[in-house]
Amino acid sequence: MNAGEIERLIKEALPDAKVTIRDLAGDGDHYAAEVVSAAFKGKTRVQQHQMVYAALKGRMGGELHALALQTSAPG
Repeated sequence: MNAGEIERLIKEALPDAKVTIRDLAGDGDHYAAEVVSAAFKGKTRVQQHQMVYAALKGRMGGELHALALQTSAPG
């Protein structure tokens, strides 16, 4: 899975999201993502991460081995 596909899936689920993806190991398998979305407002960090994992439609652990997440609401 490439960074562009990860970003596309997240933006499909969270259209207002500002998404920054970094390939941590250069292997297309280990990424870090920073996701900022108004949809996260009032949600716990765990709930925010669950929203991002849901956006990836079951690809975590399969096509995508590792994703270090940093999530926040704007402001």
